[in-house]
Amino acid sequence: MVWGPDDLRVPVVQAPMAGVSGGGLAAAVSGAGGLGMVGPGPATEASWLEAACETARAAGDFGVGLMAWALEGRPELLAACVAARPALVSVSYGPYERFLEPLREAGCAVTTQVGTVEEARRALDAGLDLLVVRGAEGGGHGRGEVSTLPLLQQVLDVVDVPVLAAGGIAGARGLAAALAAGAAGVWVGTAFMLCPEATTSASVRARLLAASSDGTSYSSVYDRGQRLGWPAEYGGRYLRTGFSDAWEDRVAEIGADDEAFAAIEAARAVGDGDALPVYAGQAVGVLVAERRAAEVVFDLGLGVDLLVAAAARVAGQRVGRLDPLEPRA
Repeated sequence: MVWGPDDLRVPVVQAPMAGVSGGGLAAAVSGAGGLGMVGPGPATEASWLEAACETARAAGDFGVGLMAWALEGRPELLAACVAARPALVSVSYGPYERFLEPLREAGCAVTTQVGTVEEARRALDAGLDLLVVRGAEGGGHGRGEVSTLPLLQQVLDVVDVPVLAAGGIAGARGLAAALAAGAAGVWVGTAFMLCPEATTSASVRARLLAASSDGTSYSSVYDRGQRLGWPAEYGGRYLRTGFSDAWEDRVAEIGADDEAFAAIEAARAVGDGDALPVYAGQAVGVLVAERRAAEVVFDLGLGVDLLVAAAARVAGQRVGRLDPLEPRA
């Protein structure tokens, strides 16, 4: 039997954020009752993934997130993931179907991120074990057309596999809302970026704490600026800066600009600066302090209590559907 959300003590899966979630964060989340995931980037060495998986494994089940478009030229990364046999593997952003068989043979549960109902139907046809339904307010990469709650409702109406809700969820209220709608759990990224177990720098954590929910933007400006091979349909949500604002209306031009490329590379080299991409969702406005991963998982888990309390409030009330043809008093 493959892994499923019902195996969790707390229905929280930590999103596999490249440059943020290594083995230490994944282990901390899994040790607290959720599922931690390791997030290799498109240029990550297979040796890094192997070491991160070993670290994560010390806490029990863990997951790995892979980028389908990057795997096409990186067979060693897929091989390292298969050898590690994580409980859950997410393969998203591109033609993921070709990579599923070796993961299934290794006994891994497999998911993908969907941002439209059409993508959800495609995932069902591919026989995936569960789906991550990510709305436009989510941080990092994905579709930008539909927000989480409308998308979640639509997808739940057409699928028969467990669904994890992603986008805009950073605390107990968000988890309660997702579970009430019918999700099996939540997929959370931004809230874990402030954890000491994450690989975010002190300056990035300061930027996250200072940001408000309207301080993010969605485009492909950093992908094109770094000359990465991201599929055009997947933009990214990031913290706005003067650099991103200056280029946001000229995304088609930034890839050919050597100065912009150099500025981003220089910022990445030191982990700071106006040109540094910091991918985060609109839930960044909910964050008020740095907390250990176990505290974040615990706080999210309180959403179950909120849901039970809400059910108790409406118990005994008449919750019936009036017949539209029945005469009203």
